Amino acid sequence: MQLKTRLSSKKSATLNLNDYDLFKSCLVEYGKCYLFKDTEEWLFEDNPYRRTLRPHIFQYLDFSKPLTRNNLLTYNSLTANRTLLSVYESSFLFLPKHDFAHKRQDFVNFYNPEIVTLGNIIKPWLEHYIFSFLDTEIYVTGNWTAAALEEYFQEYIKTVKNTKHNQVMEAIKGSTDPVHAAKTFLIQLAGDFLVESSAMSRNILGYYGSLQSELFKIVIDEYGYGVHQTKHSKLFEETLTSIGLESTPHTYWQFYLTSSLMLNNYYNYICADHSNFFRYLGAIFYAETTFIKFCEQAAQTMDKIFGSTINNRYFIEHVGIDHHHSRMVLEKLIKPAISTYGEGIISEIVRGFEEAKLLSEIADQDLIDQVHWADDGLKYKALALPVYGKIQDGSINPKMQQFIEPCGELSVTHVHDGDELCYIQSGVMKFVTGHNRYTILNAGEGTIIQHNRLHGAIIESEECVYNIYSIGDYQKCLS
Repeated sequence: MQLKTRLSSKKSATLNLNDYDLFKSCLVEYGKCYLFKDTEEWLFEDNPYRRTLRPHIFQYLDFSKPLTRNNLLTYNSLTANRTLLSVYESSFLFLPKHDFAHKRQDFVNFYNPEIVTLGNIIKPWLEHYIFSFLDTEIYVTGNWTAAALEEYFQEYIKTVKNTKHNQVMEAIKGSTDPVHAAKTFLIQLAGDFLVESSAMSRNILGYYGSLQSELFKIVIDEYGYGVHQTKHSKLFEETLTSIGLESTPHTYWQFYLTSSLMLNNYYNYICADHSNFFRYLGAIFYAETTFIKFCEQAAQTMDKIFGSTINNRYFIEHVGIDHHHSRMVLEKLIKPAISTYGEGIISEIVRGFEEAKLLSEIADQDLIDQVHWADDGLKYKALALPVYGKIQDGSINPKMQQFIEPCGELSVTHVHDGDELCYIQSGVMKFVTGHNRYTILNAGEGTIIQHNRLHGAIIESEECVYNIYSIGDYQKCLS
């Protein structure tokens, strides 16, 4: 018998990663993994695989248009950044400190090839969605030379050296609850610092001569030259435990601010895509140089708030080591790279520096705003009734949703894109504005939920009936 092969005249389908429908279907499928479902607990203690993404509403979210400078802290952005960090970290090895046998299935599923593949499909779209705004916010113009870059960076080194005040530290010290504000600050750092240098280690493999060896020197510095007790992430663990915080990765996943996730994602983004290597050199120079003064001021602030209780070795050691790292990046990485690959790479180096600077400034302001938001819990509670009165007398007519929830029902932390009024019809709600920071709302009470501010809630009574009103701008409602 002779076999005949029939060739179809139709062209084979081409996989188009720019197809939004493909992205969206893969995103929804990715979210079906039970590790990403909502939880009834605030903390994920010693289980780095579970990280809620609120995936049940993926299908209703629109990621078709990239973020802009004006909407970086929206609900969509929080969701995209939580998801993207989970995707990136599937290439890191996480093992819990204790009780692995009971977490083994989570371990297997986090690294499941199907989940990892779905993550890799949605990753480019999420990166474009989150970071495209940098292309319009930052312009690198002019003919940059090695001498001009040297002058530019030396001026920045001088600026850092002469910096007297840090707005974040001032906000922490000026908080009505400085201990909580300081812990909120450390929680934001934990997402990156407990896996410190993992992102930059993506650039260690390959073949690129002496630059590779020089970068490796910085990495092994971060890893304590193989001595675990001096590994920088270990030092940060000791800082956390000294003041009663958990020290395992992503225990405080629900309390990471959108901007903290975005900054963490940025370094993964420019390190995972090796075409951004020269951009990374600028970003790491910014980080290492800025960290010199930052760590000095952080150490002073933590000492002031916690006294002898806190183990400040992490910050104190970085004051010295980052002087060294800043010089290494400039003298052993950036200058040799320009000498080898030409002045055409300088614009990318400058871009990385400016992008890291902008994202850090956004994260600083976001944290400051969150500290003030948590401090003003009673203020926003008091403002709720005047706004509710405007609704009752018909002065305003906002969209309303009613929820009926049982005792123990937990609303995973999230943000709103506009101001909202939460009003309790019956029952009791614990309205959460940070780790161990909350306002109790009884029947007939409520609170204004400020847009872009991270919050959650848990029901304290047998049942709670509450209304959420989308009021847009609470100040306009009161005018």
